Amino acid sequence: MPSRPCPRPRPRCSQPRGGSTSQPALSFPSRAPGMMLKAFFPTCCASADSGLLVGRWVPEQSSAVVLAVVHFPFIPIQVKRLLAQVQQASRVGVTVLGTWCHHQQEPEEGLGHFLEGLSAIFTHEPWLQLCREKASRAWSCRATHHQVPATPGTPSEDQVMLIFYDQRKVLLSWLHPPAVLPDQQAGDATASAGGLAAVFDTVAQSEVLFCGDRYDEGPVRLSHWQSEGVEGSILVELAKWASGPLCLLLASLLSLVSAAGTCWLWRLWPLPFIGSKLSTCEQLRHRLEQLTLVFSTEKAQSPSELMRKANTLISVLMDVILGLLLLSWLHGNNRIGQLADALVPVADRVAEELQHLLQWLMGAPAGLKMNRALDQVLGRFFLYHIHLWISYIHLMSPFIERILWHVGLSACLGLTVALSILSDIVALLTFHIYCFYVYGARLYCLKIYGLSSLWRLFRGKKWNVLRQRVDSCSYDLDQLFIGTLLFTILVFLLPTTALYYLVFTLLRLLVVTVQGLIHLLVDLINSLPLYSLGLRLCRPYRLAAGVKFRVLEHKAGRPLCLLMQINPLPYSRVAHTYRLPSCGCPPKHSWGSLCRKLFFGELIYPWRQRGEKQD
Repeated sequence: MPSRPCPRPRPRCSQPRGGSTSQPALSFPSRAPGMMLKAFFPTCCASADSGLLVGRWVPEQSSAVVLAVVHFPFIPIQVKRLLAQVQQASRVGVTVLGTWCHHQQEPEEGLGHFLEGLSAIFTHEPWLQLCREKASRAWSCRATHHQVPATPGTPSEDQVMLIFYDQRKVLLSWLHPPAVLPDQQAGDATASAGGLAAVFDTVAQSEVLFCGDRYDEGPVRLSHWQSEGVEGSILVELAKWASGPLCLLLASLLSLVSAAGTCWLWRLWPLPFIGSKLSTCEQLRHRLEQLTLVFSTEKAQSPSELMRKANTLISVLMDVILGLLLLSWLHGNNRIGQLADALVPVADRVAEELQHLLQWLMGAPAGLKMNRALDQVLGRFFLYHIHLWISYIHLMSPFIERILWHVGLSACLGLTVALSILSDIVALLTFHIYCFYVYGARLYCLKIYGLSSLWRLFRGKKWNVLRQRVDSCSYDLDQLFIGTLLFTILVFLLPTTALYYLVFTLLRLLVVTVQGLIHLLVDLINSLPLYSLGLRLCRPYRLAAGVKFRVLEHKAGRPLCLLMQINPLPYSRVAHTYRLPSCGCPPKHSWGSLCRKLFFGELIYPWRQRGEKQD
């Protein structure tokens, strides 16, 4: 049985704690009565028994966020004790907002008068009186003021807008700030999302209030989204219990690997240079960083950090699964032996085609008349390099199958590691093409810069190295004569050099394109937020971009009833917001700078760049 109503206590103002979002239990707003008040009511409490409305009052938004309903019968002192415990644990100003009366389940007429008298015990301004009519879907809601003195012509009640919300979805969702439109200021967007953020934060921080259900033998019975039973899973609890020691063990092993990687032996030349050029080393370092983040024993401090950990874990698991599938495919039906047997003939075929290409260039390619002496020198020089490359391939042919077997085992570390090794293998197999490109580019660049310098000599100018500009200069007759001879020689030798440079540049661009596609695939696997995309697909309310309201009832003499629904975050914004960092570096040069480099014979490098251009 409920206790006897006690006299109305004298209002006392409580100071909120530092950094807390709680509100005082007794709040007296300075606004005048008769204004619009928004009451957020959970849909799970629509069929609850009569009792008290427990929630938080947000004076800045003139909103009352109802979190639960305290069932009748109850003892007021025990309700206050429960609310004090919730405030201490969640630092949210949870208080009694008013009364809830469900006539369909409580036909007694005296219960309504009893609930109206509870405002003398639980003092709150304004005092909500929410009621659901018997045998109908009609709702009535009033917000009265007992502490505001009634003046002639001033109403003592507020107009109430009743907004229903799904408490479970709001609790589990994370509201993202809206994108600022071009004609909208950032402050306006933040202010417009402040009311929704207060509702979402109130429900999220009051999770301790939802720990009890109707099976608990407690003095206070509540109705909320977990009233029918607290959600739980034995497998989840076992995973949480076993994850602590496992993460501690793996974190210790990863720290030992990191310490071994920083040993001074790895700093001896040329190991740092080789490690900076190989894609495999970059991917292994990135994988070590991912595992360190996943198995860290530190608790995530924010939802974004938790989402990053989950995305990294799913990305690593998916990468390893794809790598194991590749490993099983390679070791089935002796495919590694078949690849080893096909690799040497393919290398011989490529070398043979390059020999035919050089012999075509040493003749009269496309009817062009080349410089015979320079053409023969360049052709024989490149043919000798091809001969060296064929000898190297045949020398390594007995060990290719064993090398491929060990490379296949690396797929257990993930598909990205196998793709990085494939990129390095492509770079090693096409090293002779890279050498041809470097030789042709250096010779062509030397002639281009020589012609530009001699052209300034004819105009009576020179390049000032100190001031980095072109200055006027006077030359004597001998200098002009020698400059004319050199300019003529370079002009007549330029077509032959340019043709070799063009052919080997196209071959180099083909190799760089293949490596670039492999690197793009590796970066896609590393940076794709699979967990966030899965949440967006299966549970779109978890990633909220905002809310929308649907009108449920709008009749004269009754409160406006709205249903708040969550707008999910678009897939493009999910991928952009939760994109994981990758080990690859995007190309630093635009198409214009790339064409300029190709025209002047400057070297171009693959997509991975460590800094400025290095020769």
